Amino acid sequence: MATVDELAPPARILLGPGPSCVHPRVLKAMATPLVGHLDPEFLRLMDETKELLRFVFQTQNSLTLPISGTGSAGMETCLVNLLEPGDEVVVGVNGVFGMRMVDIVERCGGQPVIMEAPWGQVFSPEQIEAALACCRRPKVVALVHAETSTGAWQPLQDIAPIVHRAGALLLVDAVTSLAGCPVEVDAWGIDVCYSGTQKCLSCPPGLAPLTLNQAALEVIRKRKTKVRSWYLDLTMIEQYWGEERVYHHTAPISMNYALREALRLVQEEGLDTRFRRHRRNHLALAAGLTALGLPLAAQEGYRLWTLTSVRIPDGIDDVRVRRQLLEQYNIEIGAGLGPLRGKVWRIGLMGESSTRSNVLLLLSALEEILHTQGYRCPPGAGVAAAHAAYADS
Repeated sequence: MATVDELAPPARILLGPGPSCVHPRVLKAMATPLVGHLDPEFLRLMDETKELLRFVFQTQNSLTLPISGTGSAGMETCLVNLLEPGDEVVVGVNGVFGMRMVDIVERCGGQPVIMEAPWGQVFSPEQIEAALACCRRPKVVALVHAETSTGAWQPLQDIAPIVHRAGALLLVDAVTSLAGCPVEVDAWGIDVCYSGTQKCLSCPPGLAPLTLNQAALEVIRKRKTKVRSWYLDLTMIEQYWGEERVYHHTAPISMNYALREALRLVQEEGLDTRFRRHRRNHLALAAGLTALGLPLAAQEGYRLWTLTSVRIPDGIDDVRVRRQLLEQYNIEIGAGLGPLRGKVWRIGLMGESSTRSNVLLLLSALEEILHTQGYRCPPGAGVAAAHAAYADS
């Protein structure tokens, strides 16, 4: 076997759907010397992390912690703990991640009641009421707050009362919204919510923050069958993260260091200030893309600040543009998924990646690269429109 060289990955500007760029303080935290996962110092760190997560989720829920795994592990944890065979679950499917929830519901032996909307659009309260009316005894309504595959932003403020009147729990996927857009678990009546570290928290992928309220915990504690996943069984995990400190698995120490530091950065910036930054940069990017003649794909009025889906012009080579951005500018953006593959680009402005300089650089680079493929637009139009948007804000 040939000798393997020292690791030297390029310093990319990560403007895709995740991961996002990571602050140097977070990287430094990951290099901190290890302690044991039951060391008193690590147990103290766990308590601090839980409190910081409660701040970001805007909740007082006792069971608020990071699952050892990526955002999809958060999704699976919530569903496998709540569901037993035969349970009815209303799942909103308007993109890839609603489809993923349906798959997990089926693997749990549940009965998904699929509520569909065109990709890029959101669900109205009336649609949710109609879906619930089709159920005999719904247990959960599962919605994606920020659909990463489309850039659609699902309103949640008026949903919980509808769900609770039907006797169900509201489960929310906030993987691409937490710490980039408002997520108010307690105020909005969300029973279960999960996220991932690699998006707006600007931490490397590897942990899935989640929070469950007392109503959700009661459902788990009254189960008639064992949770189908040993590793993701919250009845055991909560004993490790709670006062008992009962050993369950070896927590990823360095990732928890990183998450704690990433959450400290969120706290220092302040949630409102952080949200304004994401909104301001999104609006400037949207103005620049529109000036370049590139229409946004998500439903108007319901577009995420953290991820923008933009339609690819006819005759433009999707793969070639993304490759040129990577090779010439060190910029990564995302391809479309599912039926949007080859039709849209997904541009993430999340956490550390959401900066004015990144917006202006991307718009300038896109204009130059599109020009090489014969696409014509007024020179400098994108950057000029972005500057105007910043001036207005």
